[in-house]
Amino acid sequence: MMFGRNFGATVASSDRWVGKGVPAAHTAARAHAARGRFGARTGLGMSIQARSSGLQLIVDDSLRGTLALGVLEAEGANTQGLPPAFEQERDRLVGRLVSHYAGKQPADIPGVTETRALFHRLDIDPTKTRPSSEALLRRVLQGKGLPRVNAVVDVCNLCSLEHQLPLGLYDRDLVKGGLRVRVGRDSEGYAGIRKQWVNLAGRLLLADDDGPFGAPTADSRRTSVSAETRNLLVVVFSPPERAGGHLSAALERIADLLTRHCGASVTAVRVLQ
Repeated sequence: MMFGRNFGATVASSDRWVGKGVPAAHTAARAHAARGRFGARTGLGMSIQARSSGLQLIVDDSLRGTLALGVLEAEGANTQGLPPAFEQERDRLVGRLVSHYAGKQPADIPGVTETRALFHRLDIDPTKTRPSSEALLRRVLQGKGLPRVNAVVDVCNLCSLEHQLPLGLYDRDLVKGGLRVRVGRDSEGYAGIRKQWVNLAGRLLLADDDGPFGAPTADSRRTSVSAETRNLLVVVFSPPERAGGHLSAALERIADLLTRHCGASVTAVRVLQ
C-alpha cells in the first residue's frame, strides 16, 4: 500500500489478527472487513496480536477500549541534520499555533482535553505529569520554540505537537523480541532519557523481551535513538475517540516527514484499537 503519490515508502500491514478462542479464518475475515487506511483494525474482545516486519505486538485485555495505538516502523533513517524545507514547515506550524492559540488555556485547544482524559483513564494526573504533546505546545506558546535533538526526534516532536498526540520513538534494533502493551507491575521502572528512574508501577508501558522500555510519559535510555540509529519504531498513544481520522493523519504525517526529510523507508504502519 502506498502513502499517496508523494510517498516513496511502501507500507505493509498484517492481514491476520489471531486471538484466543476465535478460528483464524473468522478472525481474518473480520479483520479484513474492519481494515482502515493504515492497516487492520478489529473489534474483537481479546488480546490483539499482529505481525509486520518481524515485530509481534500484543495488547493486554485490560486495556481494551481504553486507548488506541498507532505503530510505525521505518528503516534507513538519517538522524543527522534536517534540510531547510523542514525548518520552514516547522516554523510555519509554530507560527500558526501561536497566532491561533496565544493567550488561551491549553484545555481550550483541540486535542488537549481528549489526551488529558486518556491520561486520567490510565490513572495518570495530566496536571502533574503532562502528556509530551501538551508539554511541547506549552513550550511553543511560551515562545521557546521546539527543542532540537536530532533529525528523527525533531520530526516526531513536530508531529506530536501538530496532532496533540503523545508518542514514543525508539531504536528498532534495540527492541528485543516481541512488543507487549500492558500495565506496569509493582516496582517496575527503568532509567529514563532525562530521569534517573521512571516509576511504572500501575502505569501503561511498552515492554519487550528484556522488560519495559517505553511509556506515554517518559521513555527509557535503553532503546533511545542516537546518531547511530537507522531503524525506527514509533508508537503513538491516542484516545480511542481520536483513532479514526486524527490518529491515521498523525501516522501519515510522521511517515511523510521521515521519508522526505530523513531518507527513511516506512515498512509498516498499523492502527490498533
